[in-house]
Amino acid sequence: MKLKRYALIYLIVWGSITCFSFCKSESESHTSDAEPLVLVFSKTTGFRHDSIEKGAETIEELGKENGFATEHTEDASVFTENNLKKYKAVVFLSTTGDILNDAQQTAFEHYIQQGGGFVGIHAAADTEYDWPWYNKLVGAWFLSHPKQQEATIMVLDKNHPSTEHLADSWRRWDEWYNYKDINPEVQLLMKLDESSYTGGENGANHPIAWYHDFDGGRAFYTGLGHTKESYDEPDFRKHLLGGIAYAMGQ
Repeated sequence: MKLKRYALIYLIVWGSITCFSFCKSESESHTSDAEPLVLVFSKTTGFRHDSIEKGAETIEELGKENGFATEHTEDASVFTENNLKKYKAVVFLSTTGDILNDAQQTAFEHYIQQGGGFVGIHAAADTEYDWPWYNKLVGAWFLSHPKQQEATIMVLDKNHPSTEHLADSWRRWDEWYNYKDINPEVQLLMKLDESSYTGGENGANHPIAWYHDFDGGRAFYTGLGHTKESYDEPDFRKHLLGGIAYAMGQ
């Protein structure tokens, strides 16, 4: 009887441990699959946009509504090879100036080369002028901008999640960048109609949003998003969400 009792106790304990380990493993796996992680990075050493906090909150909201989690930081020390592996995409949210040191730049290059995703928003083009690789990744560098005003955007490609919801033209208010050192290999999504506003300097082919496969990874950039109000616009939120989805490889 004692042997049978001990055997029964052993089976109960062993079964409980096995179930706990299996269930925990399954739960962790499900959480990992269900909630990919996106890094939102907004360090500035130049001009500081007052829309950054609103933008970070918006991306967090989009994540909660669409099945991904976010981490927002301005601490460049997170740019190590081991740490970056946990992110499906990295968003540069109106970053400006020199924001990463040499080791951090190398870690980020390796992240992209290993299939990582990048999203640049607005002043991400006003960033890291001494890093040629970054210029190719983001797609262009900031040149200048006129006063904030309404302009007409021409939507050129609707076969992308960031633009599929838009009409052929999109009239809206923002701060419109002129660009230099434009990477000719980017896939243009939208351009500005310079006849619809004053201060454009890129001519008939004035890019304002694009994407491309680059150096093993994926990159999306939008020049929209200067104003706080942008992040309450349904069309802009969908535009941003589509760019993040592309960068995540969805």
